[in-house]
Amino acid sequence: MSDAPATPAKKTNRIGLELAQYRGSKTTLCAGCGHNAITERIIDAFYEMGVDAKKVIKLSGIGCSSKSPAYFMNQAHGFNSVHGRMPSVATGALLANKTMLAIGVSGDGDTGAIGAGQFMHTMRRNLPLIYIVEDNGCYGLTKGQFSPTADQGSKAKNGVVNELPPLDLCALAIELGATFVARSFSGDKKQLLSVLKAAIAHKGTALIDVISPCVTFNDHEGSTKSYAYVKDHDDILGEVTFIPYFEDLTVDYEAGGTTEVKMHDGSHLYLRKIAEDYNPSDKMAALKLLHETAMRGEFATGVFYVEPDAEDFLTSLNTVDTPLAFLTQDQVRPPKAVLDQLMEGLK
Repeated sequence: MSDAPATPAKKTNRIGLELAQYRGSKTTLCAGCGHNAITERIIDAFYEMGVDAKKVIKLSGIGCSSKSPAYFMNQAHGFNSVHGRMPSVATGALLANKTMLAIGVSGDGDTGAIGAGQFMHTMRRNLPLIYIVEDNGCYGLTKGQFSPTADQGSKAKNGVVNELPPLDLCALAIELGATFVARSFSGDKKQLLSVLKAAIAHKGTALIDVISPCVTFNDHEGSTKSYAYVKDHDDILGEVTFIPYFEDLTVDYEAGGTTEVKMHDGSHLYLRKIAEDYNPSDKMAALKLLHETAMRGEFATGVFYVEPDAEDFLTSLNTVDTPLAFLTQDQVRPPKAVLDQLMEGLK
């Protein structure tokens, strides 16, 4: 009889998959890039939520950020679109197959500059999409020029000072109609993981702006998107805890110190010790908070706004559950009687 110790069983999630099955290719981004930390949190979130990667669509545009989907969930469907056009590809994919879970990864330039128009209409439609902006305040692929989210007065690596005011993508998303809006920091593992889990459970547009320092072009003194600056100016709203519907709903927070948001699927999002009387379903309160922290030169992080019961774009269009590719010709072609009625109505 062998005395060799038994091989320990590999750890799996609730659908029987190992963490390694949620990984992708080896990253080609710079060592220390904040985008790599975001990738790790995405892997952890989908693994811990027990999402089947084969039912996920991952989409991106152009830029350092848009390379990220290659580094997570190899078994998922993926599409790397042209610059700024990730939202329209996501819209088409979900209209074709509403059963898929979509995650789009974009950058501050990809979203705030050439893709601003598509960003705007995606927010107002409330498309069921996890929309992650990996925000470093610069164009990392073209030598570090300022992006639309670069703060006024921030200094580039070559000494040039940005004279233009920044776009606040979170404030824009709230104003335009997104139903889940949050900001986090790539270096805050716990907060970002909880925010991502909540976004997975949300049915509607979930915009997450993640401050992600560029170690090559925007991590120096004078930058407001550097690791040092963000750590010193991160105004955390409070502790974010997410409990999925399939876990026991236990929470040990003090009475009166926690705001609870029940998601549409029965999951629970808890916001602890947030600003006094802050209501995450109040748009004006969220916009006021973002404005006040920006005026102090700080980054508010946490979940700003949640509207879990709003009707999403696909529901409003009454799209069918069957993917369009599997519908028969008889199902998609109107019968002659319907066409005759339509023509009669046009007379």
